[in-house]
Amino acid sequence: CDVWSPSMGRNITVQVQPAARGGNAGFYLLDGLRATQHTSAWVNDVNAAATFNNSNITLVMPIGGAGSFYADWNGPATYDLDNPVNYQWESFLTNELPAYLQQHFGVARNNNAVAGLSMGGTAALNLAARYPHQFRQALSFSGYLTTTAPGAQTLMRMALWDAGGFNLNAMYGSMVSPRRFENDPFFNMDGLRGADSVYVSAGSGVPAREDSGILPQHLASAMLLEGISHVSTRAWSAKAMASGINVHQDYPATGIHNWNQFGWQLNKTKPLVLDTMNAW
Repeated sequence: CDVWSPSMGRNITVQVQPAARGGNAGFYLLDGLRATQHTSAWVNDVNAAATFNNSNITLVMPIGGAGSFYADWNGPATYDLDNPVNYQWESFLTNELPAYLQQHFGVARNNNAVAGLSMGGTAALNLAARYPHQFRQALSFSGYLTTTAPGAQTLMRMALWDAGGFNLNAMYGSMVSPRRFENDPFFNMDGLRGADSVYVSAGSGVPAREDSGILPQHLASAMLLEGISHVSTRAWSAKAMASGINVHQDYPATGIHNWNQFGWQLNKTKPLVLDTMNAW
């Protein structure tokens, strides 16, 4: 579906699989840092549509948003000001897309779950905390949940540049901008207290048997990224539990930052999603 976004001034393509029996629940699936412009990785790298085939929930998989963290950016997202990239993803996902989904697919504005991997996991928890009236459930698979911890902003700056020349300062402003802290899941979790379900996971960074064919240079990167996510997710979870948020946690003994891990988590949490959303 091509959905017009007034805030971004263009159509945003969204892959949608309607609920099997007319249910009004929606399940937003957010992509990772290197999201492409032609398909959601939730369709291309794992088949979420097949996983939820015959489930009474509408899958909502927006395409694009590489390096965006699904946020409303302060300014053009790249350094190429002659071809400005206008990112207003939070506005699109929470103010613009829900009306389209309600009109065309019967998705209720107050009966949604949201999940994401890596960058999308960070965004899923941020959006669910800020819009609890829209999202009843939030799931983060190998997300980065302490984005203003020492060194985290430097790592984000390097990752955004590598993903497509994105300028971290254009996202929330300077290093001391309050918006950086407001959009750190570690500090933005109060809105999750009333959620029906919150789930976080991260592998150990130790390769699983399924990872045996990965090239050594890719393996090293995926191990490091998952290790950072693991530490970040553990820290977030400790604070969330102390804050009274009921968090489901999963830290498998193996698993690196790749689609073997993310797809396995999607399959593992399918019953939790369908139970929470009453969408079998």
